[in-house]
Amino acid sequence: MATKIFVIQGANLNLLGTREPEIYGNTTLDELHQHLKNKFTAIDFSFFQSNDESEIIDCLHQANEKAQAVIINAGGFSHTSIAIADAVASIKIPSIVVHISNIYNREKYREHDVVGEKCVGAIVGLGIAGYQLAVECLCDDFIFKKSTIVIL
Repeated sequence: MATKIFVIQGANLNLLGTREPEIYGNTTLDELHQHLKNKFTAIDFSFFQSNDESEIIDCLHQANEKAQAVIINAGGFSHTSIAIADAVASIKIPSIVVHISNIYNREKYREHDVVGEKCVGAIVGLGIAGYQLAVECLCDDFIFKKSTIVIL
């Protein structure tokens, strides 16, 4: 059975490639997902994006039943959603938060990541390459042993 990883994208990430390309780059969400599928052919990915907090929570609950791991970028919800943070904390599979931009180098309110605090690791400020790094980390045994990593 192939490893299944849910990649969950939150608010405004459907606009990747067009929204503030000087911060988020020119790669679209579909291009990012295709890159991951092409790079990691042995992984069974489930990609999900929503601007709706409750749909993200429902997807996390599904991931807990159907996947071995989660990569999440909750977008702006990362800094405000206790509900999504609680959902991440409630699942029994490892999760890594990815932020395309360096949240510690931007507005002060972005520095606190309530969702990321519930993940086993965080990859911040490395652009869309952060997603590839997250997959590589999740496929490595140390993540499944619940070690914490932070790559800034």
